[in-house]
Amino acid sequence: MRKTLALKPPSFAALVQQFFTEYLVAQRSVSPRTVACYRDALLLFLDFACRQLGKAPTSMRLADLQPDLILAFLDHLEQDRKNSVRSRNLRLTALRAFLKFAGRRDVASLHDVERALSVPMKRFERPMLNYLTRAEMVAVLGQPGESWSSQRDYLLLTMLYNTGARVSEIIGVRVVDVVLDGAACVHLHGKGRKLRSIPLWDATVAGIRSWLRLNPTLLGEAALLPNRDGKAMSRSNVAQRLDLAVSRAGVEQPGLLKKRVSSHILRHYMPFPTISGNEDKRL
Repeated sequence: MRKTLALKPPSFAALVQQFFTEYLVAQRSVSPRTVACYRDALLLFLDFACRQLGKAPTSMRLADLQPDLILAFLDHLEQDRKNSVRSRNLRLTALRAFLKFAGRRDVASLHDVERALSVPMKRFERPMLNYLTRAEMVAVLGQPGESWSSQRDYLLLTMLYNTGARVSEIIGVRVVDVVLDGAACVHLHGKGRKLRSIPLWDATVAGIRSWLRLNPTLLGEAALLPNRDGKAMSRSNVAQRLDLAVSRAGVEQPGLLKKRVSSHILRHYMPFPTISGNEDKRL
């Protein structure tokens, strides 16, 4: 009678590698940003787990991922790293995705995976979204100054206001993504690789034309709104420039200094564009 050789389950290290190379990239084709988010979550967890368990990552097993360890990691994120509940839940989402994948590759550990997946997301209150008055919005936009950075920042804020786009979408805009002739629009590359086209107002088109005349080397695949090194701006860079604009506008509109103004606020202030695609007549 022939003996059936039992297949050896993959090691924990092999599961982590397969999760990224085979599942996320090859099968799901998720965006590089999502891969980076999941990578950071697992790196944080492995670093914490190794210290708690006294094991190297190569020595870990799925059975080590007990609910108590995961809950301790999530508490560490909130208490020691001062992460918000939203960030905590994002890290847990990445862990859960890995566990579901691992359970399909190592069926002998399904019970351990099931117990680990029982750790719930944490509920939290969503704060009421702040808003800007028309006068405050006009003050934040301001007028383009003489310096290179001032003119870039003005166009940055104008495009955020015009399009209602996420920061990641705006800093990802390339020169080739902007259509200025005919029905002017900008092609945005959003979350989940979604593409959408947003009409541009006449004032925005004029601002882009002026910016490109000032920077004749910005062509094709180049970032429309680069930093001093010619690369795309970062999210923290945009937040810094917006904070400067709000501080400047606070002289004219003191109420701004009592508000937490973020790019998300600008997204929700976006008016409905007119049929002709012209700028908001309230401004």
